[in-house]
Amino acid sequence: MAVRVASPELTFSARRRRPVSRLRRRNLIKGLLFVSPWIIGLLAFNAYPLFSAFYYSLTNYTVLTPPTWAGVSNYTSLFSNPTFWLSLRNTFYYAVVALPLGLFISFGIALLLNMNVRGLPIYRTIFYLPVVVPTVAVAELWQWLLDPLTGVVTRILGLIGIHNATFFSSPGQAMPTLIGISQWGIGGAVVIYLAGLQGIGGQLYDAARIDGASWWGQLRFITIPLMSPVIFFNLIIGLIGALQNFNLPYLFTNGTGGVLNSLLTYVLLLYQYAFQQFQMGLASAMAVVLFAITVLIALLVFRSARGWVFYSE
Repeated sequence: MAVRVASPELTFSARRRRPVSRLRRRNLIKGLLFVSPWIIGLLAFNAYPLFSAFYYSLTNYTVLTPPTWAGVSNYTSLFSNPTFWLSLRNTFYYAVVALPLGLFISFGIALLLNMNVRGLPIYRTIFYLPVVVPTVAVAELWQWLLDPLTGVVTRILGLIGIHNATFFSSPGQAMPTLIGISQWGIGGAVVIYLAGLQGIGGQLYDAARIDGASWWGQLRFITIPLMSPVIFFNLIIGLIGALQNFNLPYLFTNGTGGVLNSLLTYVLLLYQYAFQQFQMGLASAMAVVLFAITVLIALLVFRSARGWVFYSE
């Protein structure tokens, strides 16, 4: 008597046609109900604004009147506007200088705060404290410190013979000054680095010291490779933040962009179009372009990470 054996394809097909049990369906409904607040929030506060920006970027929309279809005229207007390219250049200037500087300084501070010294919790609190200070208070503090006539920093520089420091009043000094002030808030990156450093086993350093490795050798061949995923994370987060730099340029210039638009960043110009000139279509086009730039740069960074980011198993 011949025995008929079902093929794997038939078995898989029959398994797919098997009806879902009532218990599994009930668990699925409960799971969807539990995650529904997150799904609703994602659709309402992320997906809808994103697709709305794409739509409004193709319209003439001034908030007070209904949007009318304009095609790609907003994009052509942007790309022919010198102010748009100036804001893009200022933003890239800030990102290229401030981001690596912040990564380097925060990593160095984290290495120091990871050492076994007395009063370490106090030092960690001091370095993290500026993060919780409101941005408005930070701007007011630095405007007082950097006042060209009565500022404390100006007086200190005058004592050592530097009398031409005008900071935000000079187009050539405004952006370097902003980059320096932006390092005030690196405490968040320091905390992330500290968490990564404390996850590295001490036996690795013990073995390296036994083999005669110097401090630099331990840093180069143990600390940095094992910390590369953390460095990569801070790089991506810092990149997104640098491209969206708005708070400090707005506060230091009252939303004008400073002398000769020296502090006119991309998002600050977007704000001017949207909430000062009420050209929402133009502002939406800028938002779409910024989204495309951010995605493109992030993809390039992710592609480059294959050669220097190492994940321990």
